[in-house]
Amino acid sequence: MGLKNIRVVLVHPLYASNVGAVCRAMKNMGLGDLALVAPRADARSADARMWACHAANILNQRHEFPTLAAAVADCGLVAGTTARPGLYRGHIRTPREWAPRLLAAARTGRVALVFGPEDTGLTNDEIALCTQLIRIPSSPRYASLNLSHAAMVVCYELYAATHRFRLPPERTPEAPGGMREQMFRMWRQALLDIGFMEEPKADHMMLGLRRIFSRGPLSENDVRILIGIARQTQWCAGEMRRRGGTLPPAKN
Repeated sequence: MGLKNIRVVLVHPLYASNVGAVCRAMKNMGLGDLALVAPRADARSADARMWACHAANILNQRHEFPTLAAAVADCGLVAGTTARPGLYRGHIRTPREWAPRLLAAARTGRVALVFGPEDTGLTNDEIALCTQLIRIPSSPRYASLNLSHAAMVVCYELYAATHRFRLPPERTPEAPGGMREQMFRMWRQALLDIGFMEEPKADHMMLGLRRIFSRGPLSENDVRILIGIARQTQWCAGEMRRRGGTLPPAKN
């Protein structure tokens, strides 16, 4: 179940654009259950639909409740977001810290992520309904985040904690040593041909080039491209000499 059991609850949202943008953030991160508590924004407006973009299904399937208590009545864990300090806000954690526990709870029951209105945030009475409190790390100079931005950060941390996302593998394997050495031989000759370096200093210059190309992995495709550049460079240098042109002297 996991993410399917997580409900995003917006309490008295003020702007339709934020409601739509939250829908988009939810869909980006694999969530689909949206609840609005006595919204002041018109979730049926063109503005909401425009900001939802391709997440109109989440906007259309939203549920509306008169109170926060009603919106979270069927939820086990209720995580409220707040940027304000307070006596009853001391057990606060970041989204990354709470994410594993919220996901674990969502495997067996419903979990709510509660976001307060744009102008005031959650009240103490609303905070009292939350079993966990979340604070998103931000600069003390301006700690309050836009509603949709806050929702994206929290939803992202939950999705990341599922470990579902995997970067695609490199299309070709890392180049073997023999292929890399062929590349270096060709670059050495190409740099000599265009006058970038002179023979007495070539070995020293090539050590620098090797160091540059050793700072990250080189795939077979990478090396093929670099070999192609060296080959074309040698051809151009040969053509220039054949036509009687001259190359500038090496400066190294």
